[in-house]
Parts: sequence; C-alpha cells; structure tokens
Amino acid sequence: MGAGERRNSCSVQYRRPFGCAVLSIADLLTGETKDDLILKVYMCNTESEWYQIHENIIKKLNARYNLTGSNAGLAVSLQLLHGDIEQIRREYSSVFTHGVSITRKLGFSNIIMPGTGEMRNDLYITIERGEFEKGGKSVARNVEVTMYIIDSNGQNLKDFISFGSGEPPANEFHSFVLYHNNSPRWSELLKLPIPVDKFRGAHIRFEFRHCSTKEKGEKKLFGFSFVPLMQEDGRTLPDGTHELIVHKCEENTNLQDSSRYLRLPFSKASLLGTNNQAIKATKESFWITSFLCSTKLTQNGDMLDLLKWRTHPDKITGCLSKIKEIDGSEIVKFLQDTLDTLFGILDENSQKYGSKVFDSLVHIINLLQDSKFHHFKPVMDTYIESHFAGALAYRDLIKVLKWYVDRITEAERQEHIQEVLKAQEYIFKYIVQSRRLFSLATGGQNEEEFRCCIQELLMSVRFFLSQESKGSGALSQSQAVFLSSFPAVYSELLKLFDVREVANLVHDTLGSLPTIMHVDDSLQAVKLQCIGKTVESQLYTNPDSRYILLPVVLHHLHMHLQEQKDLIMCARILSNIFCLIKKNSSEKSVLEEIDVIVTSLLDILLRTILEITSRPQPSGSAMRLQFQDVTGEFVACLLSLLRQMTDRHYQQLLDGFSTKEELRDFLLQIFTVFRILIRPEMFPKDWTVMRLVANNVIITTVLYLSDALRKNFLSENFDYKIWDSYFYLAVIFINQLCLQLEMFTPSKKKKVLEKYGDMRVTMGCEIFSMWQNLGEHKLHFIPALIGPFLEVTLIPQPDLRNVMIPIFHDMMDWEQRRSGNFKQVEAKLIDKLDSLMSEGKGDETYRELFNSIIPLFGPYPSLLKKIERETWRESGVSLIATVTRLMERLLDYRDCMKMGEVDGKKIGCTVSLLNFYKTELNKEEMYIRYIHKLYDLHLKAQNFTEAAYTLLLYDELLEWSDRPLREFLTYPMQTEWQRKEYLHLTIIQNFDRGKCWENGIILCRKIAEQYESYYDYRNLSKMRMMEASLYDKIMDQQRLEPEFFRVGFYGKKFPFFLRNKEFVCRGHDYERLEAFQQRMLNEFPHAIAMQHANQPDETIFQAEAQYLQIYAVTPIPESQEVLQREGIPDNIKSFYKVNHIWRFRYDRPFHKGTKDKENEFKSLWVERTSLILVQSLPGISRWFEVEKREVVEMSPLENAIEVLENKNQQLKTLISQCQTRQMQNINPLTMCLNGVIDAAVNGGVSRYQEAFFVKEYILNHPEDGEKITRLRELMLEQAQILEFGLAVHEKFVPQDMRPLHKKLVDQFFVMKSSLGIQEFSACIQASPVHFPNGSPRVCRNSAPASMSPDGARVIPRRSPLSYPAVNRYSSSSLSSQASAEVSNITGQSESSDEVFNMQPSPSTSSLSSTHSASPNVTSSAPSSARASPLLSDKHKHSRENSCLSPRERPCSAIYPTPTEPSQRMLFNHIGDGPLPRSDPNLSAPDKASPARHGTSVSPSPAGRSPMKGSMQSFTPSPVEYHSSGLISNSPVLSGSYSSGISSLSRCSTSETSGFENPVNEQTVSMSTYSVPEEPVRKESKTPPPYSVYERNMRRPAPLPHSLSIPVTSEPPALPPKPLLARSTNLENGSRRTEQVPRPRPLPRKVSQL
Repeated sequence: MGAGERRNSCSVQYRRPFGCAVLSIADLLTGETKDDLILKVYMCNTESEWYQIHENIIKKLNARYNLTGSNAGLAVSLQLLHGDIEQIRREYSSVFTHGVSITRKLGFSNIIMPGTGEMRNDLYITIERGEFEKGGKSVARNVEVTMYIIDSNGQNLKDFISFGSGEPPANEFHSFVLYHNNSPRWSELLKLPIPVDKFRGAHIRFEFRHCSTKEKGEKKLFGFSFVPLMQEDGRTLPDGTHELIVHKCEENTNLQDSSRYLRLPFSKASLLGTNNQAIKATKESFWITSFLCSTKLTQNGDMLDLLKWRTHPDKITGCLSKIKEIDGSEIVKFLQDTLDTLFGILDENSQKYGSKVFDSLVHIINLLQDSKFHHFKPVMDTYIESHFAGALAYRDLIKVLKWYVDRITEAERQEHIQEVLKAQEYIFKYIVQSRRLFSLATGGQNEEEFRCCIQELLMSVRFFLSQESKGSGALSQSQAVFLSSFPAVYSELLKLFDVREVANLVHDTLGSLPTIMHVDDSLQAVKLQCIGKTVESQLYTNPDSRYILLPVVLHHLHMHLQEQKDLIMCARILSNIFCLIKKNSSEKSVLEEIDVIVTSLLDILLRTILEITSRPQPSGSAMRLQFQDVTGEFVACLLSLLRQMTDRHYQQLLDGFSTKEELRDFLLQIFTVFRILIRPEMFPKDWTVMRLVANNVIITTVLYLSDALRKNFLSENFDYKIWDSYFYLAVIFINQLCLQLEMFTPSKKKKVLEKYGDMRVTMGCEIFSMWQNLGEHKLHFIPALIGPFLEVTLIPQPDLRNVMIPIFHDMMDWEQRRSGNFKQVEAKLIDKLDSLMSEGKGDETYRELFNSIIPLFGPYPSLLKKIERETWRESGVSLIATVTRLMERLLDYRDCMKMGEVDGKKIGCTVSLLNFYKTELNKEEMYIRYIHKLYDLHLKAQNFTEAAYTLLLYDELLEWSDRPLREFLTYPMQTEWQRKEYLHLTIIQNFDRGKCWENGIILCRKIAEQYESYYDYRNLSKMRMMEASLYDKIMDQQRLEPEFFRVGFYGKKFPFFLRNKEFVCRGHDYERLEAFQQRMLNEFPHAIAMQHANQPDETIFQAEAQYLQIYAVTPIPESQEVLQREGIPDNIKSFYKVNHIWRFRYDRPFHKGTKDKENEFKSLWVERTSLILVQSLPGISRWFEVEKREVVEMSPLENAIEVLENKNQQLKTLISQCQTRQMQNINPLTMCLNGVIDAAVNGGVSRYQEAFFVKEYILNHPEDGEKITRLRELMLEQAQILEFGLAVHEKFVPQDMRPLHKKLVDQFFVMKSSLGIQEFSACIQASPVHFPNGSPRVCRNSAPASMSPDGARVIPRRSPLSYPAVNRYSSSSLSSQASAEVSNITGQSESSDEVFNMQPSPSTSSLSSTHSASPNVTSSAPSSARASPLLSDKHKHSRENSCLSPRERPCSAIYPTPTEPSQRMLFNHIGDGPLPRSDPNLSAPDKASPARHGTSVSPSPAGRSPMKGSMQSFTPSPVEYHSSGLISNSPVLSGSYSSGISSLSRCSTSETSGFENPVNEQTVSMSTYSVPEEPVRKESKTPPPYSVYERNMRRPAPLPHSLSIPVTSEPPALPPKPLLARSTNLENGSRRTEQVPRPRPLPRKVSQL
C-alpha cells in the first residue's frame, strides 16, 4: 500500500502499482543477438500518472519517475528470427519445446492471408479511466474494476479474458487499485478471444468496488457498467472509445440476472434523444476503448445490407452503389459471400442489375490487384473453379464488356473503362467458366452463338487498338491497359477453342496495333511487353500456334530494334524465341521458323549489336551492367541463329540480296560484328566453352560467305574495303588467345581438338585460298597485310606456318614486279615487329615463337628455294637477315622488360636495340623513341650521367632553327629551337645531378651563345650564373672515382646482345669488385662465376649455360694534358682520370725462363692486356662492349723501371702536398719515407742492382743499355727525392715524431751506402730537383761526376712499353714494392712465404696497406692509415679469387700500359733565365746557351696564375749536373733542387696520395710551347654519337678557358743551368722526335658538343 495506508492482515488481495521496465528493440533489428540485457525497474513519483509511465520512460522524462531500488531489474535475452511462423517452426524447432507463446499483431497485417491461417475473432478492450463521486465520504475512494463476459443466457463465459501473451486465460479481470483517487486512469489492455457463435447476445459487465483500508479489508460494490458486443442489426461493437454509464447499486445487489439491467441504456451516446433525466444527471462515467480484429464479423452496415439483399430487395441498387465505399478488408473477409451475392442478383434480374453487378465485380477484381489483398487472388480462383455457379452469366458479361469496349473511342473520360480493361483477365475467367457450366448443363448448346460473341468482342477490341491517339493520349492509355492484361486471356480461351483458332485470334489482335513508332513511348513499351508475354505464354510453345504468331512477333521486334528502343525487352523476347527452337530438330516447322527469323531479323540484329557495342558506356555501374547484359543476350541470339542455319538458309540469304551494294553492306556488317565478338572483353575470362562455340559459328559462317566474296567481288567488281575487312577478321580470329591450344593442358587441348579441331589452321587455309584468288589485286594489300600476316606466323603452329609462309614470297615477288624492290615490305616488317613487342605480345613462350619464326626464313626450304630462284635473291636474303637480327633484339628486349627492377640487362638491351635502329635500319622515329625509353630507365636507376648522354643523342639531331615540330611523345608542339633549349637544360640538370659538371659547362656555353645571339640577357645571366655554380661545385664538392670492371658473358643461354661478348662496366659509387660480382650474379642467377682470368675456349662459348668472368681493370685516361700539368687541383684532375675513357688495361704476371730463387725479379715478366671499347665511358650505358684487345709483354727491366717511376712520382706528390700544406697532417709523407728508406736499407733496390747491373746481364742484353741507364737514373733520382723529402719532413714534423725523423735520416745514409753512394759529389753532380715552393736550404757543395760515359747520355724518362699507371700502394721502396709484386705475380701458384724469404728485413710489412681498399674520394690529404708501415699482412698478397682487382692486387697497377713511344721532357732548372731543353739534334754548347730559348716552361709566377698558390713543378733528374751537393755527416739535409714538372714521365702516384699523373701520349716539343694539333685516338674508329667531343676529330675535352695558364712574358729571375743532351733509342724502333721550344697554350674555347 502507499504512504498513509495500513497494512492489511486479511486474505483479500489487491493489485497495486509497483514498477515498470521498458526495453528498446531497435538495436535488435540489426540482426545481432542480445544476451542478458538488464531492464531497470522504475516507479512513478505520483501514482495518478501510472497510466503513462511507459511513455515517460521512453521519452526520458526523469522528473516523473525514479528507480524502485538499486538492485531491482530484469535480465532478458533476445534473438531475432527471420521468416514466417511455419518456417521458424521448422528451423528453430527447439525454441517451441519450451512452451513459448506466440503473440499476434494487434490488428491485421499489411497482407491478409486467406484461409485458416488468418482466422481471427479477437476483441481488444482497453479500460481507460473513470470519474466517480466521493459517496458521502471525506476522502476519495480506492476503486477497483472487475470485468466479466456474460453470454446471451446470462452465464459467465469462462477462460475468454487474456491479460497478456503467454498468461493463462481467466474468467474475470481485476484492475489495479489507485489509492484515494476518484478519477483513476488505468489504461489496461485486455484481449477477449470470444468465438463467433457466442458473440451474438453477449455483453461485458464492469463492476466498481471501493477497497477499504480498514481491518476488515472489504471490497464494497457501489456501481456497475455494461456494453453489448453486437448491435441489434447484427453489427458488432464499433471500434473506438465508449463513455459508459455507471449505474449505482447497493453493496449487496445481485447482478446475476442480467435481464434486469440489459434494458437500461449502457452508454452516454445512447441517451441522445431520450428523456431519462435521472441517468442524464449522473456525473459518474466510465470509459473503455474497443477494437475488433475479426475475419468473420463486420462492423459495416452496408456490407450487412448487401449480404442480406434478399430481405430488402428494394435496397439492392443502393447496396451495389455503396460497395465501392466499403473497406477492402471487409470485402475480402467475405469474398465468397460477396461474389455469391453479386451473381445471385445477376441471375435475379440481369436486365436491371447487369451493369451494376458488372461494375461491382470489376471493383472487387481490381481490389485484389492491391498488394494488401494480392494473396486473395487464389481465393477467387478457387471460387471460380469450385464455387461459381452462374451458368448464364457469360452472356451478360460479354455483352457489358463489349459495350464498354465499343464506347472507348468515343468516351471523354476513360478512367472507369480502364478499370474494366484492367479486370479483363478475371472477367474472361468468369465468362469461360460460365460457358463451361452452361455447356455441361445443356450438352453444348449455343456454341456458335458463343463463338460469334467472342469474335464480335475481339473485333471491337481490334478496332479500338487500331485507333491512333489524338491529342489527350487517353486512348493510348486505354490501349496500354488492355495490352498489359491481354496475354493472360490466352490460357482461358484455350479452354474453349482450338490452338490454331486462339493463335489466329491473337495474331489478328496484335496485328491490328498501329505500326507508327513516334506515338506514345509508354504505349510502345507496353506493346513490347505484351509481345514478350505472348512469347512466354503457353500458346506460343505449341509449334502450330508458334508458326502463326511468329510473323507478328518478329514484325514488332523489327520495329523496336530499328528504332533502338526497349532493347532489354527485345533481348528477352529474342532469347525466349531461340530457347524454343531445337537445334537438332529436323521438323519442317523449325526450319521454316529459321527462314522467317533470318529474313526478318538477321540484318537488324547485326545492326543492333554494332549500335550497342559502339555507344559509350554509361557512367553508372547499374546502367553499365544493364548494357553489358543486353549485349550478351543479343550476341547469344545471333550465335544461336547462325548456328542453326543450314546450307539452304545461307543460300536463300545470299540470293535474297537484289543488288551487289546490299550484299556488300551485309558482308561488311557481319564481318564487323564478328570482329566485335572476337574481342577479349566480350565474354568473361573463364568462359572458354562459350568462346569456342562462338568461334566455331564464326568460322562456319565465314566459310559460307567467302564463296560469295569470290563470286561477286573479284575482277572488275573488286572491292578493296570488303576484302580488307575479310583478311583483318581472319587474322584477329587466328590470333585469339582462346585458340592458342599450346597454352592448354594436354587433356583440355585433346577435347578441343576432338570437338572443333584447330580452327586456326582452317582459317589459315581459307586466307591462303582467298589470297591466291586475288591475282593482280594483291598489290592493293602490299604492304598493308604484311604486319597482320607476320603476326599470324608468330603462332607456334607448324601447319599454320606451312600455309602462311608462301604468301610472303608472293608479296615480295609482286612488290618487286611493281617497284623493282621491296623496300615497303622491309619497312612494314620492321615496324610491325616493334609494334608487336610494344603491344605486349611477348610472353613466356615468345622466345620459342622467335625460334619458330626463323623457319619463316630458314628451315622451311620452300621460301628460301623460291627466293634463290628469283632475280632478287641477294636483296631477299639481306632482308631475311635484317629482320632476323631485329627479332632477336626485340625478343631480348621483351624478356628484359618483364623484370621489375632496372638492371644492366634492361639498359644494355635497350642500347643494343637503339643502335640497331640507328645504324642498320636508319629509322629515326624508332631511334628517338628508344632514346627516351633508355632515358627513363637511367632516371629510374639514378644513372644521371648516362641519362644526360642518352638525351644528348636526341639533342644532336636538332638544330637551332625555328622549324615547327609536331607533338611527339611528351613534347608539345613547339619550334625546333625551343625543344633543343629544353633538351639542353634537361641535360645540364642531369649532368649536374651526376656530378659531371665539366660536360654541363660545355652545354651552358653553347646555350649561352644562343641567348646572346638573341639578346636574351635575362636568360643569359641565368645561364652564366649556372655555369659559375658548376665551376664552384667542381672546386668545392667531392667526387667519387668509380671502379671499372671487365665482364665476359659466355654461353648460349645469355641474351643475344650479351652472348659470348666482353664488356667494361662502370661501377656504382663505393662499389668494389666483390659487390659488383654479387650484383651480376643476382642479375643472372643461373650464371656460373669463372675462377680464372684466362680467355675461355670454344667449349665455353658453345655451352648451353651461362658463364660470367669478372675482374677489375684500370682506366687509361685519354686527356693527358690536364693530368700532366702541375698546379692543377685534384678536384679538376679527378674528372679527366675517369671520364672519356676508351682504353683499359689488366696485367698478368708470369715467369719466363728459369726462375732464380735468390732473385725472382730476373725472370718476372708481365702480360699487359689493353681493352679498347666501342664507345668511351661514361656514355649512354654504364657498360660498353670491348671492340679490340691488345696484349704486350713487359720485360723484368721495364717492370722495374715502371715501379721506380711510380714510387718517385708518389714521393714527389706527397712532398709537394706537404709543402703547399694540402695535407692536414704529415703522417702520409712520414710513412711513405719510412717505407722507402727502410726497404732500401734492407736490400730492396739492391735486388735490381743484382739483377740488371751485373756484367753478365749487360753482356747478354746489349739492347737494354739505355733501359739500364734509365734504371740507374731513377735509383739516384729517388735518393735525391728522399733527401729533399727529409728536409721538408724536418720542417713540418711535430715534436713527438722527431725521434722517428732522426731514425729516417740515419737510415737514409745507410741506404746511400747500399747503393754505392757515399757523397753525391763523389759520384754525380746533383741534378736540380724542382719542388713547387723551392728548397728549404741551398747546398753549396758540388763534385764532378764519376760515372761511365753512358751515364752522361740523355735517356728518355719512359720506355717504349710504358703506359701511365696508377700505383695504388701506400708505401714501399723498390725492394718491398718488387717483393709485393712477386708475391702477387706468383700468388696463383706459389705461397707468399716463399717469395718473402728473400726479404730478411721486417720492412716488407710496409706493403701491407696495398690490399686495403683504396679511397675513391679525391682528396688532397690522403689517409695515413693506408700508408702505415706497421700494418703487415703479406699473406693477403696471394689471392686465389679469379676476379682480380688492380686496385686490390699490386700487379695490375705496378706495370704501366704501353703506348706509342714519345719523347720525354727533360727536367728544367727553376733558375732566373730560360731553362735549356734537351734536344738530341743540338750540340752541347747550343743546348746550354740561354739565348736560344725565348720563354720558360716553368709555371708562371703566382701573380699571373689564374689559381691562387698554384703548385710548381717537381721533377728531379739524377743525370743533370749541378754544383750543389750533399753536406756530409749532417743530420739535417739541405740543398737546392730544380727541374721542370712538365717533363715528368707517364706514371701515376699511389692512391694513398689521391693523385694520378699519367702523361700525354703525344710527342712534346720542348723549345716552343706551341699549341699542338689535336691527337687522333684511333684513325679507323667512328666517333660515338653521344660524345662531348667534336665530330670531326677525336680529342679530349680541353681545359676550360678560366683554367688555362697564360703565356709567361718575363723570364725567371735565376739564370739557367746547362743540361746535357741525351739521345733516345726506342726499343720498338720508332723514330726520334725533335724537341722544340713550346710555349704555354693560349686560352681556347671548350670544344663543341
């Protein structure tokens, strides 16, 4: 009880409000199962609002309710089940085993199902509220409502009150009690499932009691209300809210006798019009709401009046008129009763009520068209079949229907007529059923009368259909309504008439439709739908009726296809037509039907397919799918039709064309459609069977049509277009992917061959046959058909090739007859081959296809024999060879392009193809295309230098002109000047990115000249600034010197452009030999690395494998002038060391003769291999093929000379760098001095003395006299260099290294003793040694020479076999250097220990650094670690790896490469006057005279040099006499050394110094330093198209203008020293060259690109 109530201890029970919980099932509708949902229980703050607590909780009006308690709640789980109740019972049978309750919808569903499934009779009563008086009490009452159901006999109906779904039914209902509330609101809903038979006479009684709160707990009756369930006229209680009268009564009143109060009024509404004032005055009322959901009872009076028409005959007309106002649900509930009523009225008086009954019947029929009542159609069908009994109704129905049809054309408003036409299906059903009942009853009387009635009715219909709509369009709407339902009548007519009769009736009716297509589009669509339903009807399936209906169906189809309207429906109709035709049927009717279809539809069907496939696809996906589906259906129909055509059909078709123009148009049309059908996208990818069927149909049709082609379009009637279309179709037919049987599995291939054969061969034979029939008309197809026929020959089918190959001979023969050559044939072949590759024709089998195309010109003897018999045999064979070579390259290109990454194979293959187009085919456009393909590959691989050289090829084809150029590749339409400007800027950018700035400068100057000539100063300024920035980058940024590697590709498995060829490759940055070898093995994973450097034999060449032979090679710079010149920074020289390189070398040491174990240098020879490339590196590729190999052998003496020259040059470079403070520390010089002095003290140089200075060797080798003298000079020169080096070292050595310096000085004197030099003055006058910054101290002691006469001879500084070399070792004297050479030379066969046994001194460890990786970065301060004499690892000298690197093995760098002999410039004194030069043709006094020399070739003074602090020459000469000598016993050396650096021999310093100084190969004039003629590298070599040199001569890129050294106008301050001339005897017999004074070169422009 609520607050203030007493607790009741008696047994009387009350229903009181406790709580409410609400759950939203919106989330459940998503399909997710919700388990264990907690429903919170709420209670009202005010009890009077309990009736709306649900709405308050749903609306979240929190102020009106609160939680009953913290733990109060309900846990529920929900699951959504899909399907109707029967389906759910089957699928979730376990759910129904737990006694679940099924709750029906409150009211009828949207779709009412007939039958027992929806039988319901539920009355829903809602107890709303009440208004009660206090009844004399001071407080309000506690009212409880009790409800009973009383039947007509006054007895309580038991178990018909339902409180809720799942609750057991009850006999009575007790409402909950609200505390002290005279206006209680309950809103409790109850369901009363009362049976229909108990409904009449029953009523509901509501009793009201006051529930006391006293101890007794009594319930005191104080009033009651009642309401009858059915009114007196038979209608049930109307739905809605009813205000009931509360009748007062005493507490003990007995209400069992219901007859006592049923006479009283029950509702306030019933009091209207009465005079019962007592009841009117009552203020107490009780409200309920009723809702009836019944399939048997009605609340509609009009419905009851209609069903009871016999009781009130006078109301029949009104009832029939009101039937349209009755709710449809009421009609369908009593459908059978209503129909019986209508036909009963019709039988009663058809004349009077015929029209009204007809209209009512139309209304009911159309009511069933509504989706809500659609399921009642079976009810009506059942009624017609089983319950309808109107045997005479057909007469009236036909009569009224005809009356309406006759009035269609005249009526202005046709809505009702259209309703009639819409219902014609069921009207005919009633007509037919009525006639059948009449026939059964009368034995078939009046049959003719009935037929006449139907004929007259359909005649009226045909007249109405044949009318054209004028203006309003109402008539066309009526026609559309009739046509939409007319096909449903066919099946009804078949129940009474013969098939042919019905077919003729339908044919005439459909034939009456107007043929004008510009009428209402909606009518046309409905007309086509009617045709479609006709084809789908039972009537059309019968062959007899189909033959009658087919013409009219095809007629309407033809009209729609001609207008391209309603294609989807047309396709559907066609599909149904062909589905009914049996392919294998030999019935005459089927053949006749095909005749009709071919005549009527074939032409328009072809046009429709052409139209559909040519139109652009709509953007919407739905529309696109729609059109795709339509296309497929039309294609299927066409194939079905062609597949079922016989010879007779084809013959009739071709004979049916009246003119050749019609036949020509038809053939062109069908050939075009066939090409469309062959498209890969026409069918899904996996529809192989469908494709084969289509191809079989196509080739069968083509075989029939080719006869017509031959008969009608040859000789004077020749038509090129139709023949070309035929050949084009045949070619693409053969090339279809789905016909390439080689790609199928064996079983699949076997099945295809068994069923269809190889259709390619069949079509190929047809091509050959047609070609032979052309005769002289073949010339029309040359060269157009060369490409397509060539494509056919690529197919690996021998029989097809045997058929097609003779056509090529025929083409060549006819072309030769016409023009005297077959250049057109050749050009077309070449173009087609390239296009085949670009179209992606190459796949995994393409190489096999190539191997098969060679039979096109090779193994098949027929073609070659024919060619050999022709007069044009030579040109024919040449063409064959050219095409074959191109095919090889194209196939290699395709194979390489398949790979994902850009590698050397792709680039090399593209270069090969590019060169082929340029040199052999002269196809400029293809050449340019492949230039840009190569350019893109380089950019992708970040080969910017190579990309620039590549684009330069295209640039060189253009001129600075205003000639307009068309749009090409990515270039817009522009002038030639603009495109060349753009190319220049792009190339400069790539040279910049590739750090090839010198080449960029050349291009900057060229384009600047153009800007200047056009006075375009703005761009000129930009270009000059760009040029300046490139100069800055040369000086400021570091560049990496790449390694170069020789790669040999041996074996037949390599691509053509690599097979059995050798290349030199420019490595990537920081890439050493091992990394390069691994990269190559990754590119060629199946290759085998050869473990030796020897040339492979023929076995390797012919092996079916891949062999790689890789070793490093040393570049031989082409430009010696810059490298020889002193004072030029290494940043500049580094470019010339590794750019424009044509020649590379590789050394292989070996012993000749008997090997002297005591001194192996006696027999140590070197085989030097020079590789000359077809083009210089870098270029358009990172690698180029070796064009020529030169092999020479160097004697042990020449080897020793070169070693000493290299070491001396290294020392001089380090001393010079130390003097000019280019080294950050002195360690490299320290280590180099230590290595040389220590090795010499311990017997290094003495080995050479023992080997070559002994009397035995001199006598046995008289020809080596000059070389021995040269070796002696170098040994003495080395002593001089060491002496000066120690003086420089003393100046810069730090304090902590003083002890080491003292040790070096002491060891130096020991070294001189070992050489037999006690004092320089005692043996030779000191030659002036020229150091750039002068000597630190002047030595005043001098002595006369004590040498043999040979010692006074002028000897050239290099042997005829010497080449510039790069000595890549950190430190060693002659001994350790030579020892290292022996170690490496003999390392392949002997151990290092054996060699090193001849070196007792530990100083040989100074060679250890020779195997450290040489730095690639050009630096003026080399790393000291590389020159450390402490890093001993002599065993590294013996390597068994065959990929031999000259930078990692001493032997490849110790020995210079031989070149042409040239005179060596003698050393000059850096004196005050002009320095005398050695000239073998001058006497000694002449040479000593300073007056003969106008200028000095020593470097210019600093003030005149374009570079700050330019370095001066440093080249000592041990044979040039000088008064200065060495102060004996002095720990500190001093003296003056002077000589000319430009006369230095061609040798290279160690890589530890970062310098390489190869000399110029040309003969150098000594007296007049005039500008020499540009040397030609190779007389027979054609300049590369990408070179930055001039085309007319092979010359190195000269020094830029700003870097050239001006001519010295003033003589030096010091007087010259006399020099002794030395004659030169060249070992190879080359002539001597005179040396003439040579001034500095004038500034000159950089050479043209």
